[in-house]
Amino acid sequence: MLEQGLLITVGVAFLISVALSPIFIPFLRRLKFGQSIRDEGPKSHQKKSGTPTMGGIVIFISVMITSIIMMFKFQKSAETYLLLLVTFGYGLIGFLDDYIKVVKKRNLGLTSKQKLIGQFIIAVAFFIIAKGQGFDTHLNIPGTEIKFDLHWAYFVLVLFMLIGASNAVNLTDGLDGLLAGTAAIAFGAYSIIAFAHEQYTIAIFCMAVVGAVLGFLVFNAHPAKVFMGDTGSLALGGALAAVSILTKTELLLVIIGGMFVIETLSVIIQVVSFKTRGKRVFKMSPLHHHYELCGWSEWRVVVTFWSVGLLFAVLGIYIGVWM
Repeated sequence: MLEQGLLITVGVAFLISVALSPIFIPFLRRLKFGQSIRDEGPKSHQKKSGTPTMGGIVIFISVMITSIIMMFKFQKSAETYLLLLVTFGYGLIGFLDDYIKVVKKRNLGLTSKQKLIGQFIIAVAFFIIAKGQGFDTHLNIPGTEIKFDLHWAYFVLVLFMLIGASNAVNLTDGLDGLLAGTAAIAFGAYSIIAFAHEQYTIAIFCMAVVGAVLGFLVFNAHPAKVFMGDTGSLALGGALAAVSILTKTELLLVIIGGMFVIETLSVIIQVVSFKTRGKRVFKMSPLHHHYELCGWSEWRVVVTFWSVGLLFAVLGIYIGVWM
């Protein structure tokens, strides 16, 4: 029954995304909610200027509707409400960021400080509610029986994970279909882990995300008809970290979200190298742009990153389920 529920969840979320996208894309185009492209980016991206953005609204609506339907069909839980809180909160921050970008016709939205404050508030609310529900503050070492009670230091970990993951996932949203595919893989992995740990409501939420992003990918694959924008990427990043926290597999996020970690590290390395040595390590960061400037086609970069992300996900499942 529960296995069927997971399949139904994917199907419902997929169909909602596929049904809503043809409605939202022309609507966003009429509102002139088009993406601005950085001048310093790959020249091939200039032709994408004006492509409707904020398509993450479709993912957001699909996940919300599907999760609520399946929650009432199977089981209500505090975990689902927490996941929806983070998804809504970070999605709202991303929406405001995107709205400012498209209204002011510039590639910068909220300031870093404004975005960080918003992310911080949602993370604090998440921790307070979880703590009030008696949430365990132990940190488990994957594949072992070892765990440490961090007490209130766990609060710092939660802040770091939610804020860090949302920004890391946001950095990965730079090529057609790149984030949608890697997100589907990561949430799919966490659905398997949650199901194995008998956290069925979390597994259902994860599959709702998988269905929603795969439905969105139909229109976001190269050449993209719509971009998800920060509305989608921040929501997905925050939700992924929240799932990791609620399944008590915090350290596995580094593995399952390995591609997001690599993309973030490439930016950090580039900035540190340029500021300390005056030299760039990569032709451009995040890393996916480096390979584009090395002559790889956009589709080749995306498929390669998907493949690496899948390997990370399989490794994470092995550690989280079978070790």
